[in-house]
Amino acid sequence: MKYRDDNYYIERVLKGDVAAYASLIEKYKNLVFSIALKILNNREDAEEVAQDCFLKVYQSLKTFEKKSKFSTWLYRIVYNAAISKTRKKKLELTPLNGNIIQNYSEEETSRAVGGLDPEEQRVLIDLALKRLTEDENILITLFYNGANSIEEISYITGLTVSNVKVRLHRIRKKLYGEISSLIQHQSNK
Repeated sequence: MKYRDDNYYIERVLKGDVAAYASLIEKYKNLVFSIALKILNNREDAEEVAQDCFLKVYQSLKTFEKKSKFSTWLYRIVYNAAISKTRKKKLELTPLNGNIIQNYSEEETSRAVGGLDPEEQRVLIDLALKRLTEDENILITLFYNGANSIEEISYITGLTVSNVKVRLHRIRKKLYGEISSLIQHQSNK
């Protein structure tokens, strides 16, 4: 389904067309759920947070000032709600493991991955992504799947722009290391 600009739906909702909000939900439900799931690591909690956030956004839509994109505003609400739920459950987030980050050449990894068929590449990348922590996974998801800018991710997560850049760099490096390790492990079989 091709969607119109978010502001079109927002204006319709603000004028009383409640059904227009369904289009915004449909457009963003998968990524909202993904963000919540990556933080909470629990499907039921992620569904609950996603539903609560869509309700909260609907109730707060008149306060949306359009200083940022609607999606950025929405993702920040989801991110904060999921983090709050995590804190309430007193879950411990795994810190970045600096030992895994080594000096792997991006070119070497790209060449090795490029030699695989698309299905093997997808499986390999999925395996590497599963080895990331929740924090790392959320940043990668926001950047690549959500197509958010560094500044938008900074706003959503509350991290500084430079911190987001450094973390994304480290995560990419970690992913290259994980992929290289997986390729090496497969070639030793």
